[in-house]
Amino acid sequence: MIVGVAGLGHIGGSMAKAAGRFTPHRVLGLDADPSTERAALEEGAIDGVLDEEGLSACDLLLVALYPSVSVKFIADHAQELKKGCCVTDLCGIKAPVCDAVAPIARRQGFHFVGGHPMAGRAEWGYRASSEDLFAGAPMILTPSPGTPEAVMTMLTEFFLACGFGGIHTCPAEEHDRMVAFTSQLPHVIANAYVKGASIARREFFGGTFRDMTRVAGLNEEMWSEIFLENRRNLAGELKALVLRLSRYVDALEEGSVTALLDLLREGGECKRKVSTTGGAK
Repeated sequence: MIVGVAGLGHIGGSMAKAAGRFTPHRVLGLDADPSTERAALEEGAIDGVLDEEGLSACDLLLVALYPSVSVKFIADHAQELKKGCCVTDLCGIKAPVCDAVAPIARRQGFHFVGGHPMAGRAEWGYRASSEDLFAGAPMILTPSPGTPEAVMTMLTEFFLACGFGGIHTCPAEEHDRMVAFTSQLPHVIANAYVKGASIARREFFGGTFRDMTRVAGLNEEMWSEIFLENRRNLAGELKALVLRLSRYVDALEEGSVTALLDLLREGGECKRKVSTTGGAK
């Protein structure tokens, strides 16, 4: 199978490296930065450049670009894709991308399945990519209606071979509701928290501070696009968090031991439930 990867940044570069290392497939890559393409070739992350001929030969095309750029890339190159090719974007927002690309796929005769690898580190760019980035991580797929079972089987086998711990499917809208809470909200919290005036004394930076700020230095261009595309879900989660936090403020200002103990106990119970059901640890 020929696998194309458009965008060789943190996620795309990691996908190319994982596919090259753990699967028998030929991997072709494309990046807007020629130096990134050269590095990927020199390091063996890709077997060749994803040019027009390579695009037309792809059995699987992975698009790891910003959401709007992903849609444009697929639309611009749709006629170059062969019938039966599977295209999967790797964006952190699904409904806007799927809504835009699914009609193109139907017209041109290729399959489109939205995807979101639930993995990543605080760095970005090709130099931050790694073949083991996806080890044990969940892979979320949002297939278009009528996607053949054979296509889903192929994707499942491919992503499991790349190291993912499990493949999960859901509608694009459900994905966006869930990641507003599990991914986007924590990035906003970290980015806002680190602006606090107390950060000047580095000797007080312990593990808690590092955990809270790990994703604060985000790629602002990419994340602002994702936040705005999912603004209704994310704004709702932010409002709900502000409301929950206000209860802690009230307990502190009132000096209420009982209220504070109840809030902390409730949070501890929620954390234990999440941990025992396979969520965050």
